[in-house]
Amino acid sequence: MPTLVLHGEDDQIVPIVAAAMKSIKLLRNGSLKTYPGFPHGMLTVNADVLNADLLAFVKA
Repeated sequence: MPTLVLHGEDDQIVPIVAAAMKSIKLLRNGSLKTYPGFPHGMLTVNADVLNADLLAFVKA
């Protein structure tokens, strides 16, 4: 099953190296999308950008 991992590169709560980089290695059909400068709360702060990427992933 295709899986999209989204992670902000400026996440100070869950660092990208500790989470996204490890997660993507474990997923057989995973895609990683990173966001330079985005914080841990990117899903609410940057919803417009993330929603567009999520929609594109679902439609693909």
